[in-house]
Amino acid sequence: MKYNSIHELLRNNQAWVAEKLAIDPTYFEELSNGQTPPFLYIGCSDSRLALTRFTRTEPGELFVHRNIANQVSLTDINFLAVLEYAVLHLKVEHIIVCGHYDCGGIKAALEGRTIGILDNWVNPIRELYLQKQEEIDTLPTREERLNRLAEINVVAQVKNLYQTSIMRQVLHERKAPMVHGWVLDISTGLIKDLNVSTVQWQLHICPLLLEFRLYAMLKNES
Repeated sequence: MKYNSIHELLRNNQAWVAEKLAIDPTYFEELSNGQTPPFLYIGCSDSRLALTRFTRTEPGELFVHRNIANQVSLTDINFLAVLEYAVLHLKVEHIIVCGHYDCGGIKAALEGRTIGILDNWVNPIRELYLQKQEEIDTLPTREERLNRLAEINVVAQVKNLYQTSIMRQVLHERKAPMVHGWVLDISTGLIKDLNVSTVQWQLHICPLLLEFRLYAMLKNES
């Protein structure tokens, strides 16, 4: 694969701007008016995953958070800030958690060849492997085992999303965006929808809370 030099990046930018303006002279003027993206994309930092290319989307359509192995970490203030801004301020309609096959973070977790901060980061994925070890180890090839763990990881991160206070708040207000779990196959370029059922993780009102509300209403009426 041929890589651009740092100087070519700037020249490419100028050429891209010229192409856009030739098609639509007001393109950047409209783009600068603000953003109302319908999608929050939570994906992996892998350099091959330029999702705008894979989905033919334009700037302004995807609000993006990326990290190694597309983790939804409940202690990551960067992720939580992105989620809060996307859901409460941008009011996105969909949240996409997207993993991919041939993921370096998944390999690091499954094969235990990392040290330091990276090892700490992928440890939750290693825990997922231990939970599903019997299922994963029965698969005949290393590639299949890695790919299956990538899928399991996406499902787990969707579940984690529903553990955040931000999602619980909008679920309670019935304003929650739809959540999707995807995996991208780099070898084909195709995206696979895992059809993750999120109903089991959505907010269920506690019976005790309903009793408390009923008591409060009767007390106010009296």
